Amino acid sequence: MRKTLNGFGLGLRTEHYRDFVESPWHVDWLEIISENYLVAGGKPLYYLDRIRRDYPMVMHGVSLSIGSCDALDSAYLRQLRALVDRVEPAWVSDHLCWTGTGSLNLHDLLPLPYTEATLRQLEPRVAQVQEALGQPLLLENVSSYVRYRADEMSEWEFIRELVRRTGCELLLDVNNVYVSSVNHHFNPHTFIDAMPLTAVRQIHLAGHEEHGSYLIDTHDQPICEAVFDLYLYTVKRLGSIPTMIERDDNIPPLAELIAELDCVRALAQRIQTEQAA
Repeated sequence: MRKTLNGFGLGLRTEHYRDFVESPWHVDWLEIISENYLVAGGKPLYYLDRIRRDYPMVMHGVSLSIGSCDALDSAYLRQLRALVDRVEPAWVSDHLCWTGTGSLNLHDLLPLPYTEATLRQLEPRVAQVQEALGQPLLLENVSSYVRYRADEMSEWEFIRELVRRTGCELLLDVNNVYVSSVNHHFNPHTFIDAMPLTAVRQIHLAGHEEHGSYLIDTHDQPICEAVFDLYLYTVKRLGSIPTMIERDDNIPPLAELIAELDCVRALAQRIQTEQAA
């Protein structure tokens, strides 16, 4: 039976390990970066085991490289499955991207060409991962800064078709939608409207940097007003989806992140109350 998870969460970061151990916080669940815990022992696993006693968790990966033309890393998949068995997460996610080829890892989340050939390439790879994990895989839309000349469809059309063909589910990063919409000059509401309602299991919110005519997805800033507005539109469109804040750099005290999360919670609950009235 699949686990259910609701409410509002944060990404678990090493800077906040002791905070979560020493006192309770107004957080419904935590997201861990899978690669941080693919180790045999030590402090990461100690804190992971200790904190998961009190908080439900989900797992989020950064190195699956589902969109690569190279074979999937079977050793990595075995490690990932062992971590799933240890953590018992509500779900497992990674990014709809590629990260390198051969022995070259670019340590970046690179966008895919949105073509029929890419969809055919992805179908058996998603199936392989889902079989290895014993559950559906959530895939996250990435922010991007370039397009491919080969593109045959929009990103949102590509995602819809991938869900239909593979049965994968979605981690909808609202900040990434906004960043890409500015960089590529499309209406972010069009992207949100196209998302298959029953496939979106989780939402990410984060901050970014402005560089004049383009944005860089940095996860080192508070959520800006435009992303908050797009999140409100998303809640109206998709309803109550488990939502979390990602912060990967310039990490503030936990209390500051909790305050930001409380703002997200209040906004979502206000929309739900208005819709129920």
